[in-house]
Amino acid sequence: MPDPIPATATPTLLYRCMTKGVKDAPESFEYGASWVTARRGMLSVHQDRLECGDWTIPYSAISQAVLFKTSQMLIPCYILKVRTATDSYQFGLSGNKFWSTDLPFPVTREKGRLRYSAFSIIARVILIAALIWYFYQAWA
Repeated sequence: MPDPIPATATPTLLYRCMTKGVKDAPESFEYGASWVTARRGMLSVHQDRLECGDWTIPYSAISQAVLFKTSQMLIPCYILKVRTATDSYQFGLSGNKFWSTDLPFPVTREKGRLRYSAFSIIARVILIAALIWYFYQAWA
């Protein structure tokens, strides 16, 4: 994965990184079906807004922002949930130290584990059953 763009790249650009983004995200932080079809792209943190593809979120429009710190397979990561009057977004982020610094918008920080949605549990059960069947057939 390439290094994030330094703040000197553009006067208003503070940070840019790869992300998976979901619009109209669920209330809770969880593994779920929405992440399967999530937008993959670059999240740009500017002095006055967030941008991901054609999504532009001015900081003045943010009614709530929560930065959730967790880990996936022992690798630290963050999920940024941003709510405006009309939309809700979640962005999956790497564990880069940028996210532990002061951000250019007000954010509530939380720490914990991701919940498993019903879809996520069913998908895992099907995958495990398929692997058991495959190995049973291969060794029978």
